[in-house]
Amino acid sequence: MKFYSQKITLDYPISVSPMGEIAGFPVRPGMFDVNGAMALQCGVNFTIHTCYGTRCELLLFHVGEDEPYAVLPFPESYRIGDVYSMIVFGLNIEEFEYAYRIDGPYQPEKGLLFDKHAILLDPYARSVTGQKNWGEQKERFYHAQVVKDIFDWGDMPQSNRELCDLVIYELHVRGFTQHYTSGVTHRGTFAGLREKIPYLKSLGINAVELMPIFEFDENMDVREVDGKKLLDYWGYNTVGFFAPNNNYFASDEANTRGQELKELIKALHDNGIEVILDVVFNHTAEGNEKGPTFCFKGLDNKVYYMLTPDGNYYNFSGCGNTLNCNHPIVHQLILECLRFWTVSYRVDGFRFDLASILGRNENGSPMNNPPLLRSLAFDPLLANVKLIAEAWDAGGMYQVGSFPAEKRWAEWNGRYRDAIRGYLKGDNWESWDAAWSISGSGDLYGGFSPDYDGNYAGYNSCVNFLTCHDGFTLYDLYSYNEKHNEANGWGNTDGANDNRSWNCGAEGDTNDPEVLSLRWRMIRNACAVLMCSRGTPMFLAGDEFGNTQFGNNNCYCQDNEISWLDWSLLEKNHDVFEFFQFMIAFRMKHPVIRKRLPDAVCGIDPLHTHNINAEDTTIPRDARTLSVCFAGYDKDKGRDDMVYVSVNTYWKDVHITLPNPRKAGHWYLSVNTYGDGQGRYFYPEGREARIDGEFIMRPRSVAVFTVR
Repeated sequence: MKFYSQKITLDYPISVSPMGEIAGFPVRPGMFDVNGAMALQCGVNFTIHTCYGTRCELLLFHVGEDEPYAVLPFPESYRIGDVYSMIVFGLNIEEFEYAYRIDGPYQPEKGLLFDKHAILLDPYARSVTGQKNWGEQKERFYHAQVVKDIFDWGDMPQSNRELCDLVIYELHVRGFTQHYTSGVTHRGTFAGLREKIPYLKSLGINAVELMPIFEFDENMDVREVDGKKLLDYWGYNTVGFFAPNNNYFASDEANTRGQELKELIKALHDNGIEVILDVVFNHTAEGNEKGPTFCFKGLDNKVYYMLTPDGNYYNFSGCGNTLNCNHPIVHQLILECLRFWTVSYRVDGFRFDLASILGRNENGSPMNNPPLLRSLAFDPLLANVKLIAEAWDAGGMYQVGSFPAEKRWAEWNGRYRDAIRGYLKGDNWESWDAAWSISGSGDLYGGFSPDYDGNYAGYNSCVNFLTCHDGFTLYDLYSYNEKHNEANGWGNTDGANDNRSWNCGAEGDTNDPEVLSLRWRMIRNACAVLMCSRGTPMFLAGDEFGNTQFGNNNCYCQDNEISWLDWSLLEKNHDVFEFFQFMIAFRMKHPVIRKRLPDAVCGIDPLHTHNINAEDTTIPRDARTLSVCFAGYDKDKGRDDMVYVSVNTYWKDVHITLPNPRKAGHWYLSVNTYGDGQGRYFYPEGREARIDGEFIMRPRSVAVFTVR
């Protein structure tokens, strides 16, 4: 028997020789199939493509300067198809920045906006310059720097956790540590976040979701309101998809900017914490026809953006433009971008902002089987990466429960947020949706039936949340009936009006002890329900110690104390922090909450929903009290795992009857958010009170029971 073998040849040897000279630099045709700029042993390879452009120039700048010291036109012989590529010899990557100019037709009515004078950023730039200090007005064009990827990840394996085994903690890199109370050395940076890893580990979460960290311009739409400068603080206006935001680095050393972020990610991984990036592929910072031209408009406006027949911009993002995601060129850029962050930064997952746009055709219409979503779902490099969709957009497409999933995509469960928010505050007509939501939203994601591989994929399709960056904090959810966004300068017209919040009897700050007691109980209720719901829980940083945004539910422009975490509240509200700690640990101890286990030996059904009597599985449409029972056999512990969650939204006591545990043991009270009168709201294993059959649920409270 003869085996076939293959001889490996190098298309581009390590040592190559120049073939010509342009602007005094020795050059030769480059690597046409490698997008962006790449450092070589002998020089730098530059590759860029344009479909409708007719001429391309490479501009070289001394670091920090605005005028190029060299302009290198690409000869036609350095072009294959629509791709220009050139190796420039003798360049030191620490001594220059680069950009492009592209000439072509200017016909706005046809979507062609070429300007041979426009300075254009490389869309594949690994590092973007032009703005050094946070909040300082950009006075330069965006340039790119060449970065060497020399970080040693060692033999660190990729995480194999299922999504349902995560507890996700959403945070803003700057806002997490920028407040003076954070106690870190490098406030508002990747390094500052790294200093907080011991805190994250003590809290018990095992995944962080970072709000946008791609290069963005915080000075976009800068303005002043009541003497305060308002910036694009959140960062949902991308400038460069392959480059981390320079302002999030504590170090200014050229070409080492990726190092600090990689060190952060490695340190998080070393502590068992996964990293999910919030990514924005629905629009860019170039805006509509009134916006700047710094990259895609000048490269190929009608390729990168969805345009109307008369050349204007479709605005399904609400931000002026919409990326043309299912055009093959944009499709390729997005795929390469996600591959880059997966390989070069070892990111564990991506949350896609306004992800329904990713399923729109080039004319804006919804697609039945979007090629981009399918491609991302089946890409081999992304095979183990979490893909999470915000399954709606600003154009009215709402796909919660129907996002084209390909058994790979999960969704932010907007129904969970709305139903549980409403039910907890007393909207008892939400009882059915609340019961479905706590049970795992099987009506949306098919969590009750195995797929063809025997897996209950539905439990990995659902990210449950009550709070996120967009909306009230958990403390504000129970402190305000109405939004208070006056500081944003729009007359309180911005931000959502349907918050399903409740101020518990007083709007905003109060010294009323009864109101405050109820607020903290409602926060414990929310935490207990979230951590005892099937699906993947996510909550906003600071919720665990009562952080407030003072009633502002749209802090996108507030780079100040409104958005920054006030860490002094951690000590002030430490009992709330301890409750979050316990509930997260409780969830980790009970796999039956997270997923369906083999059937319980005692014979109790895997999942039951109840009203006040556990023998009655019917729930009235307007039930004030509901319970969910999870049961299964935990093979690791060699015994049945059973959890019973009861939610009483009524303002009076309610008697409930628990299920008969049969041979599994006895019920014990693990959590009672009303408390025992002595400041105890949870009971570690071995110190719980035994409950025989019946229990009195106190007003507006949640109780959690386990069997042993």
